[in-house]
Amino acid sequence: FSCNNDNASGRNIQKIDEYLTAQATLNNFNGNVLIAENGEIIFQKSFGYADFTTHRLLNDSSVFELASLSKQITATAILMLADQDKLKLTDSLRAYFPELPYANITLYQMLTHTSGLPAYEPMMVEKWDHTKIAFNRDMIEVMAKEQPAVLFKPGTKWKYNNTAYALLATIVEKISGKAFPDFLKENIFQPLNMNHTRIYNTRRSLKDTIPNYAYGYLYEPATQKHTLPDSIEELNFVYFMDGIVGDGTVNSTTGDLLKWDRAIKNHTLLKEATQQEMLKSHVLADTINNRYYGFGVMRDKSDLGSLIAHSGGWPGYATYLARNVEKDQTFIVLSNIDVAPSAALMAAAHHLLNGKTVALPYAHKAIRMDSTTLEKFTGKYKSNFEFTIERVGEKLLRKDANGKTIELRPESDVKFFYSDGTDQQIEFELDASSETLNAWYINYGVRTLFKRDK
Repeated sequence: FSCNNDNASGRNIQKIDEYLTAQATLNNFNGNVLIAENGEIIFQKSFGYADFTTHRLLNDSSVFELASLSKQITATAILMLADQDKLKLTDSLRAYFPELPYANITLYQMLTHTSGLPAYEPMMVEKWDHTKIAFNRDMIEVMAKEQPAVLFKPGTKWKYNNTAYALLATIVEKISGKAFPDFLKENIFQPLNMNHTRIYNTRRSLKDTIPNYAYGYLYEPATQKHTLPDSIEELNFVYFMDGIVGDGTVNSTTGDLLKWDRAIKNHTLLKEATQQEMLKSHVLADTINNRYYGFGVMRDKSDLGSLIAHSGGWPGYATYLARNVEKDQTFIVLSNIDVAPSAALMAAAHHLLNGKTVALPYAHKAIRMDSTTLEKFTGKYKSNFEFTIERVGEKLLRKDANGKTIELRPESDVKFFYSDGTDQQIEFELDASSETLNAWYINYGVRTLFKRDK
C-alpha cells in the first residue's frame, strides 16, 4: 500500500483506502488500484488473490487482462502508421480486405465505432468449431464466406464494435509486416518501458504462462465459490475466440498503465496533432450521459472535470482507466472478479479524492413494508437518465428505459437496496406530509438526485 500524505489530499486518500477496503470486505472487490496526480503515484494497493486455488496474493506487478482497454493501444498503432504516411484514416476497409463485402467503410469509421460492421462474436459462435482456437485470419475467412450484412449505413450511427478493432490489428500486420504482438512490443511497450505488458492470448493455445498472472474469476454469491470461466459451458467463447486480437487481449499492470497514460498525455508516441485527434470528441456515443467517442477512448464530463476514459470487460475481468484532464488525476482499476463495476469504483475514488462525500458499503437487512406504503414511491424519476418505480403486490421494482427491472428491498421507511447484491440503493425524499418528492440514486456510494416527474 502506497499513500502520499504530504499534501492536502492525504485525508481523502485515507478515505479512498477505507472505501476500497470495505468494498473488498463486503462486496467481493478483488483487484489492484492505482491513483496518480500529475503523474506521481499517491495511492497504490492490492486487494485479494491473483489465484484463488493456491491463494497466491495480488501485488503491484500482477498482470491483468485489459479487455477493451486494449482498443486505445490498437488505435495508437494505427495512428503511428498514419504518422509515418503508411496509411490514411480515409482509406477504405476493402483496400486491405478485398475479400470482404463491405464498401464505403473507412478506417476513421472503424476507429470511432461508426462503421456498421457486423459483430463477429455471434457469427463465430454459430459457424466456428468450438474445439479450436480462432485467430484473426480465421475470423476474417469466416466473415468472407458468410458475408453477414452491415448493421447500418456506415457513418450514420454509433454502435460499439469489436469487429472493427480486430480488423484494425490485422491492418497493422499487413502494413508493418510484423505480427501484431511484435509490433506493439517493439513500437509501444519497449519504448515506454512497459515491461510487464504484452498481448497474452496464448495461455490456452500454447499453454504459455506469466509468473505473476491474475487469473480472472466468476463469483457465485450462493456458493461463495470462485470459478474460472474456462469450466463454464456457456462461456466457452473464452477458449475458442481467445486468439483474436485488437479488440482486447493486451495484458498489463497498474504501473505500466500509468506509463501509458503519461505517453498519451505527453504525445510521446504520436505527433501532437495526431494525439489531439485521437482524444477529440468525434461522435456522440451516449445520448443519456452526453459522452463522446474518440479513437479508442471515451470523452466524458462531470462537475469534477473532463475525463478521458475507457472500460474493459471479459469473463472474470473488469477494468477501467481514466484521467481527469484539468486536474491531471489518473485512476486505474484492474479487477479479476467481475462482480464490482470498475467504472463505479473509479467514480467513487474520483469523488473522494476531490473532497466529495461517498457512502461506505454496509450489510443490508430487509424489513417488511405493506403495499399501501410502497405505492407512494411509484412514478417516473429523471436526472441524466430516467427510471420508473412500479409496485407489483408487495414488491417495489425499478424499471429502466430499456426495460431492465430489478426488485428494491426496503431497509428503512425511505431507503431500499438492490436485490441483486450490487452496491446500489435508492433513498426517497419526502415532504412534511410524507409525500414523495424526489429520489437519491446511490451507485457504489455516489449519490445522484432524481426529480420525480409529476
